[in-house]
Amino acid sequence: MRRITIHDVAEKAGVSLATVDRVLNGRPGVRPATIEKVQEAVASLNYAPDIFAARLAKGGSYRFHFLLPNGPNAFMEDLVREAKLFARALERERISLHVEPIDAFDGHRVAGTLALLDKTVCDGAAVVAPSFPEVRAAIDRLQDRGVPVVTLVSDHPASKRRHFVGVDNKAAGRTAGRILGRFLPKEPAQIGVIAGSLGLRDHADRYSGFTELLDTQFPHLEILKVREGRDDNNRTHDLVSRLLAETPSLAGLYNIGAGNRGAIAAIETAGRSSDLVFVGHELTPYTREALTSGTMDALIAQDPGHEVRSAVRVLKALVDRTPIVRGQELIGIDIFFKDNLPPSDDDHAP
Repeated sequence: MRRITIHDVAEKAGVSLATVDRVLNGRPGVRPATIEKVQEAVASLNYAPDIFAARLAKGGSYRFHFLLPNGPNAFMEDLVREAKLFARALERERISLHVEPIDAFDGHRVAGTLALLDKTVCDGAAVVAPSFPEVRAAIDRLQDRGVPVVTLVSDHPASKRRHFVGVDNKAAGRTAGRILGRFLPKEPAQIGVIAGSLGLRDHADRYSGFTELLDTQFPHLEILKVREGRDDNNRTHDLVSRLLAETPSLAGLYNIGAGNRGAIAAIETAGRSSDLVFVGHELTPYTREALTSGTMDALIAQDPGHEVRSAVRVLKALVDRTPIVRGQELIGIDIFFKDNLPPSDDDHAP
């Protein structure tokens, strides 16, 4: 039986090859009615792109750029490390993975970095995208230039990005709220909240889920005004120290983002480790030690290695125009207490 080609799709839809190519690759400049005609032709002919021919045409290789935050954020350091480790493993599969450092709190610089990318530089991009309008516009423009964009860890759903790789951050915030609500006595109490920045979509979503859950399920708990530490350990240390001094009866603390080292040090210096319920995010050597010692009570985490591997698989599927396996790319929310911590790398060291 003869293989259905893009020429057959164009003839069936009554459009040019260039128009079919635009529709199949999600590029702009095609009217909705024309898109619908092409999609109907694809469905009726049961057309499937020849990914092997596509790989041959582009030299059989893939070039992916990962834009990941720099700075003293232990989770992001883990993400960068996982990306660089995976990059070495991908070389034998002719996949190049380049890690570009960005400042996630500087929207203009992130947008500027995205503006430098096009199909001559890379075949796909994954970015930890801060929720600034200039970043959304830069993602849209890159997508319009034919480079598929995946958001990683922190989403930008208002953009034209093709896929998000990360946990459900509203669910993560609700989980933190339920843990604090269950751990604290059923009497009025105050809860402190530290965020890196509510300008980061993952932090905003966690805060939204956290406040919604406490307001509806534990209304006796008062959430104090959120304070922003920009994921910086020194700044977070100062914020938590002032919060504890100003609110000596503080019963709970939720750190939405990074800066846990600063929060841990402030709690321990104030002698509040035993009577303050502290919930944070991401399993790092510092949070592991704090869970073990009792300074932290619970940790909500995500697997950076899974996220890197997932982003590569998704970008490859987008380039090849093959289906994304949704179940495989679902990033789960891990909840750790001192009793169920997984072995650390040091535990396996000789």
